[in-house]
Amino acid sequence: MRRTGPTNYILRKTIRELRKAARANKAAIWRYVAELLERPARRRVVVNIYKINRYTSDGDVVVVPGKVLGVGKLDHKVTIAAVSFSLVALEKVKSAGGRAVHILDLVKENPTGSRVKVII
Repeated sequence: MRRTGPTNYILRKTIRELRKAARANKAAIWRYVAELLERPARRRVVVNIYKINRYTSDGDVVVVPGKVLGVGKLDHKVTIAAVSFSLVALEKVKSAGGRAVHILDLVKENPTGSRVKVII
C-alpha cells in the first residue's frame, strides 16, 4: 500500500513550509515538527492546556504539532503555536495573557527555532 500523507491542503502546505525552513535555517526542530504532522490522523498530537501549564513557565514559546484542547487552566503568559485550537483553549490562552498562533507564523518570527519547546 502506498503512503499518502494528510489530505488537508493547509496541513500539507504547513509541512512543506516547515521542511523548507528547516533546510534554509539549519533548524532541525522544524523538520521534527513536520515529521510529527505527517503522522496518520489517529496518531496525531492532541494536547490539553493543563499539560502546557505544567511544562512551561512565564514567557515560554511552545509548539504543539497538532491540536490544543481546553481542559485545565493556564496561569501564566505563554505563546502557543499549533495547527488548530479549540474555542475553549483560545479563550483560556487569551485570558491568561498569552498568544495563540499558527505554526507558520512562529516560523516567520523565529526561523532558527531557538528557545522553542515542542510539547507532544
